[in-house]
Amino acid sequence: MTSEKPVGSFQVLSQDQGSKARAGVLTTDHGAVETPIFMPVGTLGTVKAVHFRELSQDVQAQIILGNTYHLYLRPGLDILNKAGGLHKFIGWDQPILTDSGGYQVYSLAARRKISPEGVQFQSHIDGSRHFFSPAGVMDIQKQIGADIIMAFDECPPYPCSYEYAVNSMSLTHDWLDICCKSFDEKPLVYDYQQQLFPIVQGSVFKDLRIKSAEYIAAKNRTGNAIGGLSVGEPAEEMYAMTELVCNILPADKPRYLMGVGTPGNLLECMALGVDMFDCVMPTRNGRNGMLFTTSGIINIRNVKWKDDLSPIDQELGGGYVSANHSKAYLRHLIMNKEMLGAQIASLHNLSFYLWLVKTARLKIIDGTFIDWKKRVLPIFEQRL
Repeated sequence: MTSEKPVGSFQVLSQDQGSKARAGVLTTDHGAVETPIFMPVGTLGTVKAVHFRELSQDVQAQIILGNTYHLYLRPGLDILNKAGGLHKFIGWDQPILTDSGGYQVYSLAARRKISPEGVQFQSHIDGSRHFFSPAGVMDIQKQIGADIIMAFDECPPYPCSYEYAVNSMSLTHDWLDICCKSFDEKPLVYDYQQQLFPIVQGSVFKDLRIKSAEYIAAKNRTGNAIGGLSVGEPAEEMYAMTELVCNILPADKPRYLMGVGTPGNLLECMALGVDMFDCVMPTRNGRNGMLFTTSGIINIRNVKWKDDLSPIDQELGGGYVSANHSKAYLRHLIMNKEMLGAQIASLHNLSFYLWLVKTARLKIIDGTFIDWKKRVLPIFEQRL
């Protein structure tokens, strides 16, 4: 699959006058991605409870995310290689981004040991021992075959000491040097191009975030990511660090804020200059009965929705599921643990998130983003 523009090119089409939000286009060999964009999380090669036809046609997702740690363990690289890569294995012909596994290693604190060479860890499935090195993770992601692959990093916990954050950042930078060398020197596994994004770390320490952002920017890759946020710190800290880093990362390349977040988080961080987001929140919260709507947040388990026959969200443009199923019906499904309940709720929430970034893009282009954001943010965050 080929693109008109060079793979990895990023074009800023419009810049909001009242903020640093921008509308752009990122080119990959599996298609162009219009930014700002939200990437549904498909950890194991599946966005939970959502069929790929629905993901493409109803949700209108342009790119999804897979996870190196999980795909490496299951189904394993041999099967992915035999299939011709993750795209062919799962039947998805649009762009894919893979997380390097750094965050999963972070979450396995009791099961891993970090050294300058990499991370020794035990599988959460069977306790078997494995080792991730920076070069090894590049090899794994090349075999998985994502369009955008992430550098191997060490994600510090929150809170952490300044000393820990310094050591973590230094390790991430050392690993990045190895990742870049390995990525550039080793051949492609499949017949399309891949891109490597470095990750800024530094916890919530201003001087470390500046140093890390400058180091990452100097690598001159096709895009850059901001990691180590949305790990428990106050939202104000997240916004402060994001703004600081966005002011340093080059404006002619996409900025990806990893693992974020609520609809409000997305809008606030778009205004700071972020272009790409991912989070499990739409699907995870949906399966548990929490719905994000254009009127506010709904806990569909509440008895108040028991006989509410109005659509889940009549105002959600293009949301077939949202406009054609009632709150009462969805509550009935969720309360009775019917699988269709998780499907409808997940589809709705993902449709809302993709509608949100698409609408934000249109508002950026027509110059009304900030006024729109100020008006809708309190609505989206209120609990109904």
